[in-house]
Amino acid sequence: MFQGSIVALITPMLQDGSVDKEALRKLIEWHVRSKTNALVICGTTGESATLSDEEQQDLIVFTVKEAAGRIPIIAGTGSNSTETTLKLTYNAEKAGAQAALLVTPYYNTPTQNGLYQHYKTIAEQCHIPIILYNVPSRTGCDLLPETVERLSKLPRIIGIKEATGNIDRAVEIRKRCRQNFLIYSGNDDSALELMRNGANGVISVTANVAPVKMQALCQTALDGDKKTAEKINQELLGLHHKLFVESNPIPTKWALHQMGLINDGIRLPLTILDQKYHAEMVEAMRQAGIF
Repeated sequence: MFQGSIVALITPMLQDGSVDKEALRKLIEWHVRSKTNALVICGTTGESATLSDEEQQDLIVFTVKEAAGRIPIIAGTGSNSTETTLKLTYNAEKAGAQAALLVTPYYNTPTQNGLYQHYKTIAEQCHIPIILYNVPSRTGCDLLPETVERLSKLPRIIGIKEATGNIDRAVEIRKRCRQNFLIYSGNDDSALELMRNGANGVISVTANVAPVKMQALCQTALDGDKKTAEKINQELLGLHHKLFVESNPIPTKWALHQMGLINDGIRLPLTILDQKYHAEMVEAMRQAGIF
């Protein structure tokens, strides 16, 4: 359903931390013009951890309406409660999102069978396509390939965002799962290598700042144009790394503010990028051709 450059979209905010819908509208239009292949709204990069359920639902409804069918919308609806995840996913379905991205339940460290039952419950009670999201570095919970294989047999579970950065892991998932099961890199710095090994694209932080180049990187990689893909990736390499000098999305929001696209609002406990990183962020942006 979705392949290529999928942006894990930030949630623009005013200085008081309130959501800036006018800036969000402009970002949506920018990504449509840039030919970004899909938007993830209310994911980790969108500060979902500090959004209320009401804010999340409002953001999804707003984004679907503004996108108006011009770009697919994937809603981040995962939580560490199956009941809450079910509610959020149902609401995203009702709002018209094309898919839901469900992070593994964090903090309460379920077993592999618990993970299977969690996702199975959502897949059986909602009708929206579901993308699994495995990011152990943030959740303290690892969705193992054998569990992904079990889940891939459920028709509404269409793919996984694999953010371990482990190429062998993605290769194993590709071998275990059905041919049309989608695999997305959750790490920009390993996205090219994952696509060379059967991944369908990337759910990208870098695409927030350099959407045209990330779309070109994915398109050339998926087309098998290795030379062009490597050249573009080299230009973006600085961003792939520097956008994580502090916790995501701190550096990304700073970069977008420098580009004049958003205000500098962010919600505690996240704070504005430390000044000691400004020069290296600017250099990475220049290397990518942004400045």
